[in-house]
Amino acid sequence: MKQALLLIALLVAGVAATAQNNDDKMQLNNEQQCMVAIACLEAKGDIEQLATAIDSGLDAGLTVSQVKEALSQLYAYTGFPRSLNALGTLQRVLAQREAAGKTSLPGREASPMSEDYDALREGTEVQTRLSGRPFDYAFAPATDYYLKAHLFGDIFARDNLTHAERELVTVSALSGLEAVEPQLVAHVRGALNMGLKEEEVKSIPAVLRARVGEKEAWRASRAIAIAFDQPDGEGRPVDFAVWPKGEPNTAYAQYFIGNSYLAPLDTQNGGPVNVTFEPRCRNNWHIHHKAVQVLVCVAGRGWYQEEGKEAVEMRPGSVIASPAEAKHWHGAARDSWFQHLTYMTAVQEGSTTEWLEPVNDEHYDQLP
Repeated sequence: MKQALLLIALLVAGVAATAQNNDDKMQLNNEQQCMVAIACLEAKGDIEQLATAIDSGLDAGLTVSQVKEALSQLYAYTGFPRSLNALGTLQRVLAQREAAGKTSLPGREASPMSEDYDALREGTEVQTRLSGRPFDYAFAPATDYYLKAHLFGDIFARDNLTHAERELVTVSALSGLEAVEPQLVAHVRGALNMGLKEEEVKSIPAVLRARVGEKEAWRASRAIAIAFDQPDGEGRPVDFAVWPKGEPNTAYAQYFIGNSYLAPLDTQNGGPVNVTFEPRCRNNWHIHHKAVQVLVCVAGRGWYQEEGKEAVEMRPGSVIASPAEAKHWHGAARDSWFQHLTYMTAVQEGSTTEWLEPVNDEHYDQLP
């Protein structure tokens, strides 16, 4: 009993120490963290979670003016539909807070522009500072003008958000969108040029992971690694809310390189098992005697290979029937988590699985 209590105490102490270490590394204050979540959820169009994030942000001390300005700015990055939906959500949250007797700080509006304000000239200077060099989009002169005069001239000139705060908003929002990596990397660099500290920028993925999701955190982390010319140690995640991750695959861990997880799906009634592989994880070469193994990729990217044949890339929707008596292996790609359903069919009496040698790094690393 005493040993069990001691073990529990050590575990609790370890968790507390880890939490303290994470807090020590976090360089964004609570208001900034709330703004990160608000901006990313606006970009995702996740209205329900956005409402919660806005409410939390107002509780943390963000003003109505700051939130409104951030959501208005984002139309230039995520489009008017998402921006307008988000502003409508802010209105709804404010009405609910008023009905509940909660105070929302109004904040100050942006200062008026002087009569001789030149949006094109000022915006060009802001864009040059953000980019670190002059930028001219000669291929599309109209777009070049919109960027300089409107986005970096009209919008960035509004002083109810600082330039550093605007870049925090932009990086967070772009992390919520697919296929905008070049712009995201550019704005990570631009955030430093506009006044955010390196430690603050590097804290964004942790906020996204805690308050939004793994994919968004991964996008931010990857962009930061590229911007700072550092190795990217994280593989593309999958959405475990769709296909469960399950529990650590301890029973078969000896036959895997890396960590894998098993989630049985109604197997008592013949359902499949969902197998999750972390990046680079793969099982040993093996043979299913007197049975066919069916693999259905449901998330991420991975590989299947039979001895003597080329490896086959697996993406969501890929289906492979591994013949009985075929020596093969399967697992995740280097840069992605991977999930596949698996079940056995054409099972004959006396069917078994024979586990063989590992798929070594020399063989595995030849795959893209």
